[in-house]
Amino acid sequence: MESQEAAVYREIQRNAEMAMKAIDTISGKVYDDDLALQISRQSLKYAELYNEASKQLMAGKAERYQSSALTDAMLKTAIHYNTMLNTSTGHIAEMMIKGSNNGILEMEKVLKHNEKAGERSTALAQQLIDLEEKNIKRLKDYL
Repeated sequence: MESQEAAVYREIQRNAEMAMKAIDTISGKVYDDDLALQISRQSLKYAELYNEASKQLMAGKAERYQSSALTDAMLKTAIHYNTMLNTSTGHIAEMMIKGSNNGILEMEKVLKHNEKAGERSTALAQQLIDLEEKNIKRLKDYL
């Protein structure tokens, strides 16, 4: 497997894993049933993309993405801090939108720096970007 292709797959893994962990952390603070269902569905889609990227990396005998305990702790701390005084549906939707925007930016950067990545990895990255864009569109209804 090309190193650029592996880099794109690892970024897909990182991005999707971060989203799943954020959703897992924030879901206990969501009191709107519709929003809870929405983010639960998002988590399932992220898991599908994460698993596909993992499968491709294993098939190519490439190193998979491994998150650090520090990164996980920072994510959870930031979410708890940002929801300490405000757990309104609008605030949580806004946090999720910001996370999705960040995910799109990071994915676009990795694609730009790995232009020789294969068609398959680029298509999967585009699926992740499309998912993030749809999530933002849906979450705007909760602002």
